[in-house]
Amino acid sequence: MSDSWKLTLPCTRAEAEAIEVDLGDLALLEPPPVLMTSEAVLDDPEQWTLDAYFESEPDATTIAAIHALVPSAKRVNAKPVRVPDADWVTLSQAGLEPVRAGRFFVHTAAFEGAIPNDVRAFRIEASRAFGTGHHETTTGCLIMLDAMRRRGARVDTLIDLGTGTGLLAFAAMHLWPRAYATATDIDPISIEMTEENAEINHVPLGLGMGRLAMTVANGADDPLVQRRAPYDLVIANILAGPLIEMALGFAALAAPGGQIVLAGLLGTQAEAVAHAYRRQGCRLAERLDLGDWAILRLRKRG
Repeated sequence: MSDSWKLTLPCTRAEAEAIEVDLGDLALLEPPPVLMTSEAVLDDPEQWTLDAYFESEPDATTIAAIHALVPSAKRVNAKPVRVPDADWVTLSQAGLEPVRAGRFFVHTAAFEGAIPNDVRAFRIEASRAFGTGHHETTTGCLIMLDAMRRRGARVDTLIDLGTGTGLLAFAAMHLWPRAYATATDIDPISIEMTEENAEINHVPLGLGMGRLAMTVANGADDPLVQRRAPYDLVIANILAGPLIEMALGFAALAAPGGQIVLAGLLGTQAEAVAHAYRRQGCRLAERLDLGDWAILRLRKRG
């Protein structure tokens, strides 16, 4: 088996959490690196570690891109080291305990325990796209969607903007199995991963009722997205900046009275995001805080 390469840098907890949401330009690499963050000192938010694993020796540009993810380590002159390939493949799954969120149970292939009888389980690998359920933003969205369904929300059309692994789209389709569902991502790799995950989790693909249609798109300006609008449910688990920048387009996708679930934002950014959507005729209906992160549910005025 061929060897791989590993680059280790110190980072802060805030940097580690931002990496879990957005890989930046590294997501465009083929194949992209596997990034793992962990506490270097227990309960110290300023002492975390980033390990980046590559299938071949990274060049100077790629190393610089890793450094850009953790500005606090700009003075650290770390060099990649060769590691046995089997080590990082195993490590990339290690320590990822299954997540229970509402009626959902998210696990990786490495999980060997019993799956509860009262859940919809999804197998999502920790690999090339964001959205495994282990980050508070994804967990919070699952909890929010489950609560909406329990309250009797009706959804005939839904869209997951920036779908990552496809997990939130799959969960919404389970809650509203007769809906017309759409998933988008700016990253073609994420769409590939969503297709693979759909097969693993027995999620039907296609344009019809109860099926998931997918497209590579940046925001709302896409022929498929526009053709299938308006949507009773709009989900966007990305970052605060893009959520604000795309508020006009995202809000326009929602049907009158439709619901919008936004995540990927810190609690300190929640008011700015909510304000951007209030300007587009959406009111804040609910806020869920998990750790430092906030999940917002908005209603578009009729």
